[in-house]
Amino acid sequence: MRLGLNLGYWGAGNDADNLALAREADKLGYSVVWAAEAYGSDTATVLSWIAAQTEQIDIGSAVFQIPARTPTMTAMTSATLDTLSGGRFRLGLGVSGPQVSEGWHGVKFEKPLKRTREYVDIVKMALARQKVQYEGEFFTLPLPDGPGKPLTLTVHPVREEIPFYLAAIGPKNLELAGELFDGWLAIFYSPEFADELKSNIEVGRKKVGKTIDGFDIVPTVPVVFGDTVEECAAPLRAYSALYIGGMGSREKNFYNQLVSRMGYEEAAREIQDLYLSRKQGEAMAAVPLDFIDKTSLIGPPDRVKERLHAYKDSGVTTLTVASYAADLQTRIDTIRTMAELVDQAGLAQ
Repeated sequence: MRLGLNLGYWGAGNDADNLALAREADKLGYSVVWAAEAYGSDTATVLSWIAAQTEQIDIGSAVFQIPARTPTMTAMTSATLDTLSGGRFRLGLGVSGPQVSEGWHGVKFEKPLKRTREYVDIVKMALARQKVQYEGEFFTLPLPDGPGKPLTLTVHPVREEIPFYLAAIGPKNLELAGELFDGWLAIFYSPEFADELKSNIEVGRKKVGKTIDGFDIVPTVPVVFGDTVEECAAPLRAYSALYIGGMGSREKNFYNQLVSRMGYEEAAREIQDLYLSRKQGEAMAAVPLDFIDKTSLIGPPDRVKERLHAYKDSGVTTLTVASYAADLQTRIDTIRTMAELVDQAGLAQ
């Protein structure tokens, strides 16, 4: 089981700290560092900054938002990042959500599965340096009856194939991940609930004559070390309540739906009601400790080391660490300790 590092969003005064974390992860032998985007910092610029100041660690988008870029722009950016980093780029994609897609990018959030399928078709076509010609429901290249002509990407990527990952939550999106992608970027991953999610991926793999072997399962897992589980869960309550209660509308919150499917339906409903009523503090308090414990690595190091086996046994191939410590030194200590624990548990790859 490899280790990754998720740096989340940049631009909130944390840039220097995040770079220090990425460089430390590089020294420790972490396999990949991921960066995110919503409607603040963009991922591509951040990854180029990290790539320039690291040596071996892969750089990954978690994610590039599909409504934010044309598929050919994503191919251009991917080829450029892969070239600049010496073949270290991993392309993670996601459709985002209705609020960001329509409110920020001005792109209707409709038929996300079909849009993703067409998008990936074009990105792969462009990266393979084929002439880009495509007729789909959402994308038509070149436009008909105009001066446009099929073009070929002028950049030669370092590798023949850049790894593709999909951030997926729902059953059909997980199936699509298995069918078209090389890996899955997961959130709120519980080893105890993994079989149901993996079964959806396996359906997609079977469609293209593949098994789940070699497919990279990459959950982002919050890690907080401390004396008690309750103490360590406290910094994760705000993040959990935001996603379960406020990341989307009442009708379309994919994280809320996932938590409900995991067996916390009543709690998910209560958290959302409180959050949308602007009672964030109460929403945070309503997040079940059991849920945080099952989807995070919290508590004393020995407890975390034992829990690592559950992640490995559930099929995780790259465990991505997200530190919620308040200061840089504690976050550096966290990723160092995680590297030591994976090694001590005999899980390092």
